[in-house]
Amino acid sequence: MFLLRLEQTIDRFSDLLGKIAAILFVLMLFNVFYDVVSRYLFNAVSIGMQEMEWHLFAAMFMLGIPFTLRAGGHVRVDVIYEGLALRKKAWIDLVCTLVLLIPFCLLVAWYGVDFARESFQLGEGSGDPGGLPYRWIIKSIIPFAMFFNFISGIGLMLRSINILAGRHQDDDYTPIQH
Repeated sequence: MFLLRLEQTIDRFSDLLGKIAAILFVLMLFNVFYDVVSRYLFNAVSIGMQEMEWHLFAAMFMLGIPFTLRAGGHVRVDVIYEGLALRKKAWIDLVCTLVLLIPFCLLVAWYGVDFARESFQLGEGSGDPGGLPYRWIIKSIIPFAMFFNFISGIGLMLRSINILAGRHQDDDYTPIQH
């Protein structure tokens, strides 16, 4: 039961990241609306607001990946996968998580830390006048998001182990609780 509770805890964490990504999407929507209105109605252009659009998009995308993984919306060959029995799906998810997802997350997080640290040490900011300072903030989302994706991958791995151990009996098991 410990593994089932741990899986559920990680799922709740991934759901929280999905909610944060949704909030970032709404903020990005307001940012784009403001930028378009100010540009076309008032002929005022803000480089900082334009850069904030891609900062919000990058954060939304990177923090939404763990939720997407938890919800089963990640990329795989669904033509083959969807027709398989639950136990075969669990084996595929387990092996692919161990062989592909976890090493990828660790590799990107490892290099992402240096990427963000170098940006911080250089005091990197926008190259455009009026742009956003502190580019290290958006760059630091890369290792954090990969760490969160790693945690969500552990949740997927635990789900697979729990299925193989018989703790998820329903063939229509869906990881998202409505």
